[in-house]
Amino acid sequence: MGDVMMTRACCALPGQPAGLRQGSGPRVMAVARYFDVHPENPQPRTIARVVELLRDDALIAYPTDSCFALGCRLGNREGLDRIRVIRQLDDRHPFTLVCHDFAQLGQFVHMDNAVFRAVKAATPGQYTFILPATREVPRRMHSRRRTVGVRIPDHVVAQALLMALGEPLVSSTLLLPGEERPMTHGWEIASELDHLLDAVLDSGDCGEVPTTVVDFSTDEPVVLRHGGGDPSRFERAEISDRR
Repeated sequence: MGDVMMTRACCALPGQPAGLRQGSGPRVMAVARYFDVHPENPQPRTIARVVELLRDDALIAYPTDSCFALGCRLGNREGLDRIRVIRQLDDRHPFTLVCHDFAQLGQFVHMDNAVFRAVKAATPGQYTFILPATREVPRRMHSRRRTVGVRIPDHVVAQALLMALGEPLVSSTLLLPGEERPMTHGWEIASELDHLLDAVLDSGDCGEVPTTVVDFSTDEPVVLRHGGGDPSRFERAEISDRR
């Protein structure tokens, strides 16, 4: 297991023009680096190589406890633009801050005591929480309501990457335009998107069930999407003391 340089020639995604990363400012990468890591004991040297790329403003695909995700550093504006191009998203589409632990998550969102307890009890896990953003979140990242999605994955490789990086990854599910299901195989991602990514971190097949999304930005929690996480714990009665 280790680092492999993919050699597939550059091409466009279905429905997109060739050379979509040319002429608009972002740098051009002909191929992506492919990192094959152990799913239970990820090699520290491999993780360190990926972190080095991320700190150099790379865009990567990496596994989580729900699906493969696209990710870049919080300050990587070009990375956000590249995610939008790959997924054909508009400027209003929200991104998620994927955090290593609860202490890190708390730097980017506001929570009252009841929400704090509810969110902490469900993390790490297959949930994304919509919460009021702190000033640590750039304006381009949060919605008009000044909210942002945050989550803590329950995945060994993702956790190793986040711990080594020391900051959240701005992420979006790797779901290609026109597809109903996200990509689940790292080798397939590396082959199809090698001209659009800087690296693929692969620890084996990943799931295709997205996270459960819970909006805590209003008086009562609202489940916006049913996914891998059990939504029943966020029923009204369980956080009735919020007010």
